[in-house]
Amino acid sequence: MAHDDPGVRYRELLDELNDHNYRYHVLDAPVIDDNAYDALYRELRELEDRYPELADVDSPTSRVGGPVAQAFQPITHRERMFSLDNAMDAGELDAWRDRIVGVLGREPDGYSCELKIDGLAVSLTYVDGRLVTAATRGDGTTGEDVTANVRTIQSVPLRLRGEPPAVMEVRGEIYLPVSEFEALNRRQAEQGLQPYINPRNTAAGSVRQKDPATTATRNLAIWVYQVGFVDGGPAFTSHTEQMAWLSDLGLRVNPANASVESFDDVVAYVERATRQRHDRDYETDGIVIKVDSLADQRSIGFTARSPRWAIAYKLPPEEKTTILEEIRINVGRTGAVTPYAVLRPVFVGGVTVANATLHNEGEIHRKDVRPGDTVVVRRAGDVIPEVVGPVPDLRPAGLEAWHMPERCPFCDNPIVLPEGQAKARCTGGYECPSRLREYLFHFASRGAMDIEGLGYKTVDLLLAEGMISDPADIYSLTVDDLTDLEGWKETSATNLVNAIEASKTRPLRHVIFALGIDHVGATVAGLLARRYRSLQALLDAEADGIAEIDGIGPEIAGSVHAWFRIDENVDLVQRLGAAGVVLEDDDETADMDERLAGMTLVITGTLERFTRDEAKDAVVGRGGKVTGSVSGKTSALVAGANAGSKLAKAESLGVPVLDEAAFAELLDKGSEALGP
Repeated sequence: MAHDDPGVRYRELLDELNDHNYRYHVLDAPVIDDNAYDALYRELRELEDRYPELADVDSPTSRVGGPVAQAFQPITHRERMFSLDNAMDAGELDAWRDRIVGVLGREPDGYSCELKIDGLAVSLTYVDGRLVTAATRGDGTTGEDVTANVRTIQSVPLRLRGEPPAVMEVRGEIYLPVSEFEALNRRQAEQGLQPYINPRNTAAGSVRQKDPATTATRNLAIWVYQVGFVDGGPAFTSHTEQMAWLSDLGLRVNPANASVESFDDVVAYVERATRQRHDRDYETDGIVIKVDSLADQRSIGFTARSPRWAIAYKLPPEEKTTILEEIRINVGRTGAVTPYAVLRPVFVGGVTVANATLHNEGEIHRKDVRPGDTVVVRRAGDVIPEVVGPVPDLRPAGLEAWHMPERCPFCDNPIVLPEGQAKARCTGGYECPSRLREYLFHFASRGAMDIEGLGYKTVDLLLAEGMISDPADIYSLTVDDLTDLEGWKETSATNLVNAIEASKTRPLRHVIFALGIDHVGATVAGLLARRYRSLQALLDAEADGIAEIDGIGPEIAGSVHAWFRIDENVDLVQRLGAAGVVLEDDDETADMDERLAGMTLVITGTLERFTRDEAKDAVVGRGGKVTGSVSGKTSALVAGANAGSKLAKAESLGVPVLDEAAFAELLDKGSEALGP
């Protein structure tokens, strides 16, 4: 129907299109076809073009485009977004239920069971029913402002329906549907581009695009799973009631969620969800079980990092069978030889797997896997491809056991197995092109000299062109050298040369780590830098003196001392110094931060604000140590998502457990943050 007043027609179109978006993207029950929707959409856009003063912030046309983000600013959540503890098997799930019953003195008043979506957790804030901010989880207290990008997601309502509260913060999981992921990778292949690894990583990367228009092309979706904060609105007695209310407001709640009465019903839900894990158009990595009664939730309470009234049951790693076509070896930067399986490509755990580590020859013989075997493959922790073992009944006759080659296929030098060690080694030193390649990549990596742009592809090109043969050669590269290479322009060449120049002033601990000395990781490099403060002083040090450093034993000390007794290594250090690399900490750097001195931390799980290397570097830079296992001497465990067995051991030993927010406070305040 035509209207003389364009403002009236505009409001009608706006309400009608928002209703159709809700029916299509939230209810999955459209009532008009695409052509009819497009006609309404075009009419709305024409009115906005003709009368720009009418344009509403909640218009469907505002979802696509928008300003390009300059940076993702921090947003503090109104209520903390806690992590969840994990149950890895039925026994751990039973133990959680027993703890709940122990606290309440009875069975809880029902449970809520929800599929755990493998995506990116976000918090959406609505004021008077309008979406005002969207933020990533971050450290649970502070996340990143991704509002402009999240507004492009069709299933995120820009304006709530019904009678929304004055202020509400809700939590949800943004994900990329499997069908959209597959379509995206088909487009990548058609353009000759690298395929994306998995839907979860692609969703997270899509939300953090600088240009919201790019996010809009990814067809992301959301499931809302929790009320975080609410000011106003009705009173509720259960989580299930809250979720029904969110659905009435137009938020997308997963219909696969279920409210059940007994723990036996929980077990049945888990078993059913495990069987059906690939039957839906989104990836799941577990089931979240919550005590349904809000009163029971308040009685049960929280730990420092997670609600006691909820747990995430992790689905077992997915396993598939395929053919082990060949066993090859890789030589790492230390000369260690690692065999790996070349597999007939198989889709497992959401990705196509063509290679998997086999660790060492002893492990291959223990599992008795042979080239030509049908093998079981899984993604350990749903991340690292692993060969579980052979299927003996399918083994062809005459398959021979695999043995480590006697000579390195890259340099033809002997491969030896040092006495008492599991890893064989190539004896070719840096004559071995495989070892040299890994060494150069390590030297340029983030925890070492942090030379952005000097990854495997560039290292391979520079080696093939004969432009570098050791780390010192990197510092002789010029823009003219690089622009002579195929595919290199002045901009990319200048960026790399600038990154190389910037690396010359890295702290001494980075330089020591970059040298690739056996047994010297980031933590040990920091200890050495603190004691000696220059490479010359370290070169002059005796093994006994090095071994006196707390945290460095005789084996590491001997390795460091022996490295500096090799003429080629001393020459490398001298050439790095001549090229302008700073080989000592200045007075300001030498006055090193001691706020974590004497503390030993273990870091486990996935952190949001730090990579594992960045977290270790932050501890070492403040005088602390980072070790790989929990013991009675551990000062604290830093537990990110999916913390696993180290968390259980820390709790059993009474070791303090820090979530990411508490870890950040520890880095800021030092040991006093742990209290008396």
